[in-house]
Amino acid sequence: MQNQSKPPEWTILKILEWTTSYFKSHGIDSPRSTAEILLAYTLNIERIDLYLQFDKPLDKAELSLFKSLIKRRRNREPVAYITGHKEFWSIDFSITKHSLIPRPETECLVETALALMPEDLPGPARVLELGTGSGAIVIALASEKPKNIFFASDNSIDAVMLAGKNAVQYGFGPAINFFSGDWFAPLKSDLLKFDIIISNPPYIKSAIIPSLEPEIWKYEPINALDGGKDGLSALRHIVISAHNYLKEKGRLLLEIGHDQKDALWAIIEECGAYDNIVFIKDYSGFYRIVSMKKTIKNIN
Repeated sequence: MQNQSKPPEWTILKILEWTTSYFKSHGIDSPRSTAEILLAYTLNIERIDLYLQFDKPLDKAELSLFKSLIKRRRNREPVAYITGHKEFWSIDFSITKHSLIPRPETECLVETALALMPEDLPGPARVLELGTGSGAIVIALASEKPKNIFFASDNSIDAVMLAGKNAVQYGFGPAINFFSGDWFAPLKSDLLKFDIIISNPPYIKSAIIPSLEPEIWKYEPINALDGGKDGLSALRHIVISAHNYLKEKGRLLLEIGHDQKDALWAIIEECGAYDNIVFIKDYSGFYRIVSMKKTIKNIN
């Protein structure tokens, strides 16, 4: 009787090394960490546990699942959509294709809002986020300032449902009022005023989107990326409208494109409803945030 050779065992370490090399050959960013994240997700363990169990072999079902995830990433599907998770502000958010994947630079928007959030009010501050997506920004703010009252909207009902799920998961459901609508359309300016309005709206020029990384244009929601012909459509609309919904001395905070400072300055100046206009750089040195305060009207 001939000895039948066993198929090679795919241990955790061996498959990590193979996958890292495979991702490198296909131009995938951060090949080692990507392999680790996907394998840990497959095995339902923490990344550090991969190295505590590096000689453990994968069974047939685990290999099959991991192989399917490798194919998805090779096709440039973002890791956050594959695993359904993305960390932002040290919070692990559920992510779906109905929302943008939270970016590290957007934490600068949260930091700015926290620094400017009024502390001398007789009651809680009222904060509105427009275009909430996964809810990452408003939930991050609520985690730091839970005594305030938060509102968040998105024109995608699916995104609002995702944000609500994330809020409930971390115990912020009662603190955040979610609703769906197109920017300010669901609000009445004579009834509801806010101390802060914050948004990371779409600001990419329509013509540029097809030239972005496939992870972006193939998978992320286009309506959350497309800022129109000049990239300023949503930003312009928010700047022109927001002062009607702000309290006196209320602030508007926006994330902008790295090359949009001058254009935004012109829009804000033409609007004439704001002062204390400040542009803030992100950690890469680009102007990423603009803050402005509603001008107090003099009554003669």
